[in-house]
Amino acid sequence: MKHYTLPVSPKTMHWGYFSKVVQPALTIKSGDRVTIETLTHHANDDYARMIEGDEAAEAIFHWTKDEKTMRRRGAGATEGPFVYGAGEGVGVHLLTGPVVIEDAEPGDVLEIRILDVRPRPSCSACYEGRCFGSNVAASWGFHYHDLIEEPKPREVVTIFELDTAGEPHAKAVYNYVWTPQTDPDGIVHSTINYPGVRVDHALVKHRHNVLANVRVPARLHFGTMGLAPSEDDFVSSIPPSYSGGNIDDWRIGKGARMYYPVAVKGAFFSVGDPHAAQGDSELGGTAIETSLTGDFEFILHKQSRLEGTILQGLDHPMLETNEHWSVYGFTYPNYLAALGADAQTSIVQHSSVDRAMRDAFRKLRRFLMTVHNLTEDEAISLMSVAADFGVTQVVDANWGVHGSIRKSIFESR
Repeated sequence: MKHYTLPVSPKTMHWGYFSKVVQPALTIKSGDRVTIETLTHHANDDYARMIEGDEAAEAIFHWTKDEKTMRRRGAGATEGPFVYGAGEGVGVHLLTGPVVIEDAEPGDVLEIRILDVRPRPSCSACYEGRCFGSNVAASWGFHYHDLIEEPKPREVVTIFELDTAGEPHAKAVYNYVWTPQTDPDGIVHSTINYPGVRVDHALVKHRHNVLANVRVPARLHFGTMGLAPSEDDFVSSIPPSYSGGNIDDWRIGKGARMYYPVAVKGAFFSVGDPHAAQGDSELGGTAIETSLTGDFEFILHKQSRLEGTILQGLDHPMLETNEHWSVYGFTYPNYLAALGADAQTSIVQHSSVDRAMRDAFRKLRRFLMTVHNLTEDEAISLMSVAADFGVTQVVDANWGVHGSIRKSIFESR
């Protein structure tokens, strides 16, 4: 076993997409461990707190009228004219990687163990050592067309500070209503529609004393983590799918094990979208988006050795903790295959909790019948009396429902 470190830099990150064709940032073997740094793509919501003084973050977010370090942001067009910018924001998350695993082949399963997660402190002279994040009630949020106060519609950014002393928690510092921002290329963003646009705080009004005396329990986790799909060379980071991605489950943190079916040679693992806290559904559009560093261990399970294990027949992401197994249902288990050439943009028109629930039910039924040798009638009875289904997220176009079953139920078997 070797232990590597993968810091954030323009050479180790890609913005807004999973890909099987980009240059790997690191190549490892099964059993190796990697310390991986991640950055939130929302850091420019408050440059002073989340970017200033951090040389790596400054380089990644650098964008002037003459130079843009990370030009492509999304899986969309890279040749103009643009509506929003290169990549067109068809995918928004800053991802570290890809990490290639030697000998990984389609049909294998890659297990990622999250050994530790810790926040990335501010390097600003004014806020040095403190940790901050941004939550956005956004235009893609479930609430957006159901507002009752004026002005409406509106997008609201709330900046939080993370306190890691004692019981870790986050407290709101201030918020502001998004006002149109002009990027260095002269494109006006009337809504939050392209990642990494620096907010000019002279144009927004800070509202302090928001969420007064409210403490949000910290749940450090990675919202977007997974492998490259096989269907396209560049795949938006927004909708989750069979190879993982933007699942947005707060349980994918320290102590968790995630299993992903390998779709391409080398697996091409990437991770990002780090969160300080999130509730089930991520209703407003984002979690508390912050920057985190994680310690990961990679275990490759070869297809020839899966029979008789919990991974037999696994063709979707699965979570294991000390207490639970969880499967993830989506509106479309593989939206890329189901919806054709324009799948990455058309999936948003098909979002459905009903379909995601149906998919989660089918996946958990298969798990109980295959792994625990239950009949279909036994599996359905057990799901009804002992499984927990929850809405993972309703903001990522391919909406998600997780189905969980406690390990303790099977201790006597």
